Amino acid sequence: MELLEHANNQELLSHLAGPSVAQALVQQYGGLTDLARASFDELLNVKGIGKSKAAAIKAAFLLAQRLTRESYVESPVLDTPERVADFLREKNRVYTVENFQVIFLNTRRRLIAVDNISQGTLDTILVHAREVFAPAIARHAAAIILAHNHPSGDPTPSEADIKVTRDLIRAGQLLKIEVLDHVILGRRTEERPVDFVSLRSLGYFYS
Repeated sequence: MELLEHANNQELLSHLAGPSVAQALVQQYGGLTDLARASFDELLNVKGIGKSKAAAIKAAFLLAQRLTRESYVESPVLDTPERVADFLREKNRVYTVENFQVIFLNTRRRLIAVDNISQGTLDTILVHAREVFAPAIARHAAAIILAHNHPSGDPTPSEADIKVTRDLIRAGQLLKIEVLDHVILGRRTEERPVDFVSLRSLGYFYS
């Protein structure tokens, strides 16, 4: 067990798929993020991988996501952008297109639920106020947080992101459901150590 804890990615993968396949996966995908995004069929195209090994690799990443969710003994408090990013990071890491998500919160800012509202292309996503607020009303949410991923890795908001945010803030004001923030998740790099942005922190929630 102690040896496994200090093993590198290739060594760990070798326990799932064998040394030669592990080497091929590291050469083709580099890091775990790109490997996690690979579809079942894409894994089958790697030399030495059959259905059983592809299933084992996909299962390992799904177990990691579920372990993250199980770490919350009770509904987490999501009252800062950092907590939102920590909560959504693993789920969003594997998305290859933009996924717009809404986090529903109670009056104490504890999680009620999170829904994927829509899925877009790499640079376009369509969001309607009714799709956001109908489930919020059904769940008796006191507030919501908007979130989506940028598969490019750069979390800088686009003009469309800003417009959608402001439209939903206005809709929430009419319905008395506060939009607390819009968090965009990307990926860390040496030049960009923080992998998310908060539109509230950037000043887009103020007139």
